[in-house]
Amino acid sequence: MQTHLTGRDMITPDEWTDDEVNTIFEVAFDLKRKRALGEPHALLRDKVLAMMFFFSSTRTRVSFEAGMAQLGGHAQFIESRTTQISHGDTAKEIGEIVGRYCDGIAIRQVDWGVGNQYIRDVAEASRVPVLNMQDDWYHPFQALADMMTIFERFGRDVRGKTLNMSWAYASSYQKPLSVPQSLITLATRFGMNVRLTRPPEFKLMPEIMDLAAENARKSGGSFEVMDNFDAGFAGADVVYPKSWGATMTTTDMEESKRIGDQYKDWIADERRMDMAKEHAIYMHCLPADRNIEVTDGVIDGPHSAVYDEAENRLHVQKAVMALTMR
Repeated sequence: MQTHLTGRDMITPDEWTDDEVNTIFEVAFDLKRKRALGEPHALLRDKVLAMMFFFSSTRTRVSFEAGMAQLGGHAQFIESRTTQISHGDTAKEIGEIVGRYCDGIAIRQVDWGVGNQYIRDVAEASRVPVLNMQDDWYHPFQALADMMTIFERFGRDVRGKTLNMSWAYASSYQKPLSVPQSLITLATRFGMNVRLTRPPEFKLMPEIMDLAAENARKSGGSFEVMDNFDAGFAGADVVYPKSWGATMTTTDMEESKRIGDQYKDWIADERRMDMAKEHAIYMHCLPADRNIEVTDGVIDGPHSAVYDEAENRLHVQKAVMALTMR
């Protein structure tokens, strides 16, 4: 367990060592136990987290605000369009100035080709830790919550367990690549057999694919790419079918939608769940397009872990904040 994480940025767990990532989980499980028992844990009393949103949020905003309150601190909600950020405040200025007002800066900016670099530019200028609430490359806290949920269901040793991270059709909007990219690089570090199942147009970034393959090699797990939706479910312990845009094929959102419309039959339904192992769990970061991306029978059914998964966002975020903002 590592005890020297004060001041560290969390942009992606890929930049944290295995020991450091395991420290996050140790603290998250402890804080979850404390909350369940009603034990006070005001570890960040009088600390302030600035939360900057360039995109709307439900779980992320609520869980970060609640988490800071439970840790004894305060979270400020900052909407980019109603501040001077929309009139010219630069990333450097935000890092320099907000980093002097507050004890941490959390940012959600998912514009393709912009978000990750913006967060890194703020972090470079900031004297306090910068936490990535989602960008165009990564969704670190979602992936950490996902792994915590998998550990709860299968134990901390998940070597040999099969995770099917799959594309699924959705009609709402062309979603970022950040959830599948973060999860495949994290799960492969723990020796899981990770499948990436997607139509050929829905590739992920090549550097992310290379990292997942290298992680699997080091951990003794495996990483494979499949393009058969049904085959991805077969014998899986964890299924995670969700939509993302065809960003690596086209940056035209209308074109991406037209491509996706060819695969409307890629829906997580009861027949597909029956192909997975009997104890398999269904996961999704939410919100899901019900009866388009997943049937009510699956997301509300006995295999679903989506509410535990959503709760665990709170605990992993509190763990990272407690470790980095002291």
